[in-house]
Order: sequence, then structure tokens, then C-alpha cells
Amino acid sequence: MKLLEEKDKAKYKEFLEKHERCNFQQSLEWGEVKTNWTKEVILSEDEKGNIRGSLCVWIRKIPVFGNIMYSARGPVCDIHNEEVLQDIVDGADLLAKKYNAFVLRIEPDIKKDDIAFRDIISRLGFEIKDDSKDFKDEIQPRFVFRLDIKNKTEDEVFANFHSKTRYNIRLAKKKGVEIKKGTREDLKDFHNIMVETGKRDNFIIRSLSYFEKMYDELVPKGHMKLLMAYYEGKPIARNYTNYVWK
Repeated sequence: MKLLEEKDKAKYKEFLEKHERCNFQQSLEWGEVKTNWTKEVILSEDEKGNIRGSLCVWIRKIPVFGNIMYSARGPVCDIHNEEVLQDIVDGADLLAKKYNAFVLRIEPDIKKDDIAFRDIISRLGFEIKDDSKDFKDEIQPRFVFRLDIKNKTEDEVFANFHSKTRYNIRLAKKKGVEIKKGTREDLKDFHNIMVETGKRDNFIIRSLSYFEKMYDELVPKGHMKLLMAYYEGKPIARNYTNYVWK
């Protein structure tokens, strides 16, 4: 186990981009957005110095309580390799001592019914929170949906949709809904829709400046796209699509 050093950054970036569990919130690029946190990366290496697992940890002081450590969508590794996970946890223990932190919270990208991972992580001392009921109980969404588009044509992706989904897409196009790639100037409309959705579904909304920071740091590097849906010239929906891997 070791902590990421300057000389390791290129190797770490390559490891993330090639790993099936890669997530943009574990990337160095995301660190340029979250400048109000202190960032550390724990690396687990094999005997040849190859990275076999990692955990990007964010440290921040909470008034009265002290420092907390948080990791979104980590670790990045074989999640059923207890040796690697133990190595990462040992690194987290060292970080807790270094920053005098009282807790580490992780929100990994794991299927809910992955019993093997749940058993391993419990043995390593984590408590699993299963009673979250809405957005305000979590920092990251508890459940997400994925669309596998790798090496597929648009027609192939469309053909794999449920028939009702295909019908709704065709209906939206028929009614005149258009999807366009957004620019930085579109962020105000993007944020207005976010605020409206957050009020309706009761989840925290970041400021417009936060999304402007995301745009400035990630879009020019090819790690993010802003997509907007328009009906009769008015924005009605939006999506921020993130890319970290090549």
C-alpha cells in the first residue's frame, strides 16, 4: 500500500482509464473541480509495482466534529479480492491518523445484491446503510441506470430498448423535441431545470458556479458533454455526460 505521489500520476491515470470500474469521481481531473477538499489517493500494488487497486479519498473539516474522509464510487479494483481491499483499508487507517479523521464514508459502485462484497466489506469493519429512503440520505444516487453503448451503432442501441421506450422516443421526435450539445452559455438553463427537479424530488442542488467549474475543467479535456433537450425552442431537459476513460 502507498499514497499517490507526483511520479505515480500517469500510471494511476492509465490504470483508471483501463479498469472496468473506472469512475470520473475517482479521477485526478475531478480533483480540479473539488478544490475545497483535500485529496489523497491510496494505491494497492503488486510485487512488481503494478497498481491492482485504488481509492481516491476526500478529506474535509466539519465544524465541531473534526475531519471526515469520503470516497465517491470507489474503490477501483476487483471488488471480491479481499487482500486488495484490506490493503486499501490499511491505507485509509493511515490517512485517518494523518488527518485526525473520525470516519470514512464510501459510496461504491456496487450492485445491491452483491452478497460477496457485502460480506467482505463487513469483515473489514464497514457498516452498510440499507435504510436510505430518499435523495437527502445519500451524497451519491443510491441506484443508477446504465446504457451500454460500447462498440454499438445507434440502431443497435435503439433496437435493445423496451418497446415502450422506442415508442416514446419516436413520439418525442414526432412532436418536435430536439437534442443539442450544450455550451457554457446553456448552463443557466441547465441549472434552472436542476433547481426545479431538486425541489420536486427533494435533493440538494449545487450552485451555478459549481457547474461552471465542472464545465471549465472537464469539457475542454474531453471528459464531459452537456446535452440539452428543446421543445418549441425552450429547454425542457438536460444531462451532463461524463467521460474519464478513452
